[in-house]
Amino acid sequence: LIVADPIRSASAHRALHLQLAPGTDAALANGLLHVLLREGLFDQAFIDERTEGFEKVKATVLGYWPERVERITGVPEAQLLAAARILGSAKSAMVLTGRGPEQQATGVANTLAFINLALAFGKAGTPFTSYGCVTGQGNGQGGREHGQKADQLPGYRRIDDPRARRHLARIWEVPEPSIPGPGKSAFELLATMGTPGGLRALMVFGSNPIVSAPDASAIEERLRSLDFLAVADFFLSETAALADVVLPSAQWAEEEGTMTNLEGRVVHRRRARPPPPGVRTDLEILGELGSRLGGAERFGHRTARDVFDELRRATQGGLADYSGITYEKIDAEGGVFWPCPAEGHPGTPRPFAQRFATPNGRARFHPIPHRPAAEEPRGEYPLVLTTGRLLAHYQSGTQTRRVPELIRAAPAPVARMHPSTARRHGLADRDPVMLVTRRGSARFLVECTPALREDVVFVAFHWPGANRLTNPALDPVSRMPEFKVCAVRIEGGMG
Repeated sequence: LIVADPIRSASAHRALHLQLAPGTDAALANGLLHVLLREGLFDQAFIDERTEGFEKVKATVLGYWPERVERITGVPEAQLLAAARILGSAKSAMVLTGRGPEQQATGVANTLAFINLALAFGKAGTPFTSYGCVTGQGNGQGGREHGQKADQLPGYRRIDDPRARRHLARIWEVPEPSIPGPGKSAFELLATMGTPGGLRALMVFGSNPIVSAPDASAIEERLRSLDFLAVADFFLSETAALADVVLPSAQWAEEEGTMTNLEGRVVHRRRARPPPPGVRTDLEILGELGSRLGGAERFGHRTARDVFDELRRATQGGLADYSGITYEKIDAEGGVFWPCPAEGHPGTPRPFAQRFATPNGRARFHPIPHRPAAEEPRGEYPLVLTTGRLLAHYQSGTQTRRVPELIRAAPAPVARMHPSTARRHGLADRDPVMLVTRRGSARFLVECTPALREDVVFVAFHWPGANRLTNPALDPVSRMPEFKVCAVRIEGGMG
């Protein structure tokens, strides 16, 4: 096990730990690939038979020799060599990324650099190989396949694809022009709230952007400027407290439906108990709102199975084809892998065994040079702030910050920093401290730990205040904000 993380996490204690500087992921991936190529630890036959673009990547990574990568990332040359040799000599190897490389203004480039590394191992489409993305929520994968993003339609179809639009217009029995074009990304949409020509009313389901959005103070101001805000949730979150209307909605264990996990397996989530009297499921809320807004004939679904049957029709022929998946098949087989284009089809546990999802069936290498973060430490902001999770809490903490046992485990927002960093600022454990970035400030308690680099401060994003600091700079492709890297200074103590 090799763990690349600015923090020495519990997983890193059990692994070869590459403690890279936040925002240097692509350089690390290029450095590892440089060593694989230099020492012949790559699968040339697989590259020739199943990929394209390798020569351009080879030319790029030649410039990432270990000494240079150590200067960029802070990972010692000896560790870089050891990691590359472990990966290159293993019978099978897999690269998994979490939110760290992705929640950056270079997130897509970082991910492509790690995919380059995985392709060089070869054997993609066979067990225990290739690349995977660990999502942050239980159904993070499935939501995307349903078309939850503003540039998508169900089945991983693009909303600006004429064929996809015609297909969905037939399924939904609507004129094709009534299907809108690509919309704004999440943060860009929120940033327009209350502005001329921007969003004037908003319905929020189980989200808490006052805590979870980057530059959260600005987002709170925008939420307050709306003409109307409605929130459906089962706790009064910080965002719900601002709403004109709050609709009590069912919890996850009170809902029925399907989820899709990291490996593309569609599973059945059964209801454990009914919701309390007067509480509706998200499906019931959406259906009733749709009916009252004049769409009664479009919102006749009565059960989650009805919606799933529509999803089967909507995804038919798409990359994520659910058309052959039924509740009975899921229950009988313990889950079904998409694509599954017919009820007699067994599903596809390894979709890239024969070809990749490109016009010519070949996986693509992408030359990815290292680019610095949108905001680097300098001057009055000399340190790097990064954010992440705690074991005791989940997402914005709307649920977990109400559980006494979890509060006892992590009772207050802390700023983790190296003991040397704390001493330079005249700080010790449990001292109050103010962290300041170009967007705002927030108060924390100091937690000294040698698990961090001396130039890094870590805060958990579960607490109100943490995302008042983060940078909303967006990746040019994914439009993901740069949660994981920004410049910060410490105020407090004697520093």
